[in-house]
Amino acid sequence: MTFTTRPTLRGTFGMVSSTHWLASQSAMGVLERGGNAFDAAVAAGFVLHVVEPHLNGPAGEVPAILATADDPTPRVLCGQGPAPAGATVAHFRSLGLDLVPGSGPLAAVVPGAVDAWLLLLRDHGTRSLAEVLEPAIGYAAAGHPLVGAAGQTVERVRSLFTEHWPTSAELWLRHGRAPAAGEMVTNPAYALTLRRLVDAAGAAGADREAQIEAARRAWREGFVADAIDRFSRLPFRDSSGRSHAGLVTGADLAGWSATWEEPVTLDWRGHTVAKTGFWGQGPVLLQTLSVLDALDDPRALDPSTVDGIHAQAEALKLAFADREAWYGDTGEAPAALLSPAYARERAALIVARASTALRPGSPAGAPPRLPAHLQAHAARRAGPQDPSTGEPTVRADGVTRGDTCHVDVVDRWGNIISATPSGGWLQSSPTIPELGFPLGSRLQMCWLEEGLASTLTPGRRPRTTLSPTLVLRDGEPVLACGTPGGDQQDQWQLLFLLRHLVGGQELQEAIDAPAWHTTSLPASFYPREVEPGVLVVEDRLDPDVLAALGARGHTVRRSDPWSLGRLCAVARDPRNGVLSAAANPRGAQGYATGR
Repeated sequence: MTFTTRPTLRGTFGMVSSTHWLASQSAMGVLERGGNAFDAAVAAGFVLHVVEPHLNGPAGEVPAILATADDPTPRVLCGQGPAPAGATVAHFRSLGLDLVPGSGPLAAVVPGAVDAWLLLLRDHGTRSLAEVLEPAIGYAAAGHPLVGAAGQTVERVRSLFTEHWPTSAELWLRHGRAPAAGEMVTNPAYALTLRRLVDAAGAAGADREAQIEAARRAWREGFVADAIDRFSRLPFRDSSGRSHAGLVTGADLAGWSATWEEPVTLDWRGHTVAKTGFWGQGPVLLQTLSVLDALDDPRALDPSTVDGIHAQAEALKLAFADREAWYGDTGEAPAALLSPAYARERAALIVARASTALRPGSPAGAPPRLPAHLQAHAARRAGPQDPSTGEPTVRADGVTRGDTCHVDVVDRWGNIISATPSGGWLQSSPTIPELGFPLGSRLQMCWLEEGLASTLTPGRRPRTTLSPTLVLRDGEPVLACGTPGGDQQDQWQLLFLLRHLVGGQELQEAIDAPAWHTTSLPASFYPREVEPGVLVVEDRLDPDVLAALGARGHTVRRSDPWSLGRLCAVARDPRNGVLSAAANPRGAQGYATGR
């Protein structure tokens, strides 16, 4: 018997896995009351805003992939807001900036998470807005025991709050200190915001869809948009070391809404893997799987051996190099990126020794273009960072400062969803006092250089790292999974999928297995640096394997034994309707539940 930290849960009624036990159980409560997987996911999403405020917030974003019991065709829910109308390269250059700051109002995109969750509830849910928001309102109003990582995040930015962001200090430093682990905390302003959305819904009459639309209008055109418009115009200190006003206006909120889109898919070893489009990093996973197949070597598919880790790390480097050259919200990513011929061309670059070069390819003969910043700083090592910047993900030494969130749900009817909420962290921007949350900072993923796939452009989405996954077999959805982790999200999911789909490991066993990732790629977050050749590993990996990786040219950096990844997963066997779920034990926070 293989030891796992927890069992893989099995049942036939419903399964939930998320990065916080309160969100998981809140979602399960919705299922128990007759809601479907989408009702449950919405409830979990709003609870995550409250209980993981250092990891996501209402003004953040959420991409999701789902399939319904009536139609197994995967669909993408895009809750990634775009750059506001005033966010031009010229404006940032006029401020003397070479990079979009990693924190502060200037780094904000149009908030996307709430509108996306409400769109999901309208189109695929069955319950009322009041019912799905009840748990989040309760935790925000009456309080919840704060996880230790959230208090630690507040402590790291305490001086920023006290000296420059007084509205955040009022919310998070009420006793002149950061909240302790397990301390009951409330957010009355956010509870009131949610109640006002429910009130707006109730005033729209008895029709459920009309109620949800009324709440969406209150968010995008009403009191929320008004408060964001006013507050965004105020200057606050950001990671540039100076104070800048934001650019998001009420008109930006009114002019955008979440959308339904087609996924990008790859047929791979009897499965179809579905990801978001090239406006996000999701296709990196597909490119990597395609390159590994092109190697035509079974040893390349084992994430615990020297040959497997080396091949996978090298394939990931090639895919991430293509991300930098080709991915962005232009609709112009070459289709050849996922062609077998291109995969063979890229696989031929993988040799016995680790590469430290950034090597984007030329799909269909098109020449790649990298940002000048990367070409000038490709060999710079990442140094200490302002704790308010970037996605608060895993530090170079493997220590988790915080992260994104994730939730997966599958129900007894066969509805299934994978969602990765993020952004709008408590440390991303000053708190808007009457709303109880800050704006996000996702705009930092755009470049201030013309002519790139991810050049800052008003109305375009930043190239996000958020990357939920849905897997199908014979046209039926069988697995939803995902993880926080910024640039590591698709790396950790790769290991999980190889272990589960190829190695035959159960969900929990595949999650518990030793993890690793490479940082030999351009970071998506400010200050956008690279660590050539570095491989970060949990030191539970076999010492002989680590030594052999070093001999192949990898700079092996050991991390704590249980420090990398926060994977969640749910699954359904279409043959018998058995559902299963598992969650990551790292950080002692994520949990799966179900029956």
